[in-house]
Amino acid sequence: MGSASEGSITIIAVNPGSTTTKLAVFKDGKSVKSLSIEHDKAELDSMGQIKNQLKYRIDAVEAALAGEAVSLNRISAVVGRGGLLKPMEGGVWEVDDRMVEDALEHPVSPHASNLGCAIALHLARKADVPAYIVDPVSTDEYEPEARVSGLPQIPRISLLHALSARSSARRAAGELGLKLEDARFVIAHMGGGTTICALRDGRLIDANNSNDEGPFTPERTGTMPSGATVDLCYSGRYTKAEIKDMFLRKAGLFAYEGTSDAREIDRRIDTGDTKALEVMQAMAYQIAKEIGAYAAVLSFRLDAVILTGGLAKWPRLVDEIVRRVKFLGPIMLYPGENEMQALGDGATLAVKGAVPVKRY
Repeated sequence: MGSASEGSITIIAVNPGSTTTKLAVFKDGKSVKSLSIEHDKAELDSMGQIKNQLKYRIDAVEAALAGEAVSLNRISAVVGRGGLLKPMEGGVWEVDDRMVEDALEHPVSPHASNLGCAIALHLARKADVPAYIVDPVSTDEYEPEARVSGLPQIPRISLLHALSARSSARRAAGELGLKLEDARFVIAHMGGGTTICALRDGRLIDANNSNDEGPFTPERTGTMPSGATVDLCYSGRYTKAEIKDMFLRKAGLFAYEGTSDAREIDRRIDTGDTKALEVMQAMAYQIAKEIGAYAAVLSFRLDAVILTGGLAKWPRLVDEIVRRVKFLGPIMLYPGENEMQALGDGATLAVKGAVPVKRY
């Protein structure tokens, strides 16, 4: 069995993205190495299905670890980004062959993160240590009423930034002197997809699926008027694939401003571009409105509002949101994705025996 030297806990974290694979090494919860492997998009596209990228990504990961002199003989565990698996509770899950098969052969949706558990299991078996995932996107802790959409044929499903949300909540609870299980938070993960969720009793009891609902984002529509959406779909002007591409990749900031780069929008505002200012303010308005909706899920009794994700680094946007929601309680700001640290923290707690490890 592989182990870390002198009793320390050493974790390798793997996070596959659309054109990158991020790696990090943690010792006793602290990041000691971090790198991002860039992949050629055309080469990835030529492989067809995402599952066909597995060997290519494993080879790249192993080469990168060798280049950084990271030995698999001295690690405690490997943790991968949890993909779009079947609905499951959040927390730390041990990876096994059945999970990998579901991620590669039967995912809820094709996404590079589905490779995370497979890469982790491959490395872990070479090191003879456990492989984990933490708070996958398909984390489902909804209460029954949260699943009702208004049309029985289309239930609301739980797909959210659970990894970011729960790790931010755990951090906030610690700073407030609370146990996570006793805390009540509204958490806004703001980025390429924006998820607003309600946490109660340590569980993520409701959230917007950022592919379908919630505020518009740099490239996504968020919630849309249903009647006009139906009309657009049946206008004869677009194919189904074109509609989906429009709603998920060519909407939001991109549709209004021709760019999804928040830094560029901010530069335009600095030059006096009133349209750019109005679009930014509309995004902040929609995020604040959604935070208010999820505060209602908690009966407006909450310990804090947490703002995190890449867009939490945008002071103008944050200031607009805070102006509207500050009456709800303390505002706790954790800018950035923080996904790698969240993976490292979850696996470290699992190795320590400080959290239960669930079996798939």
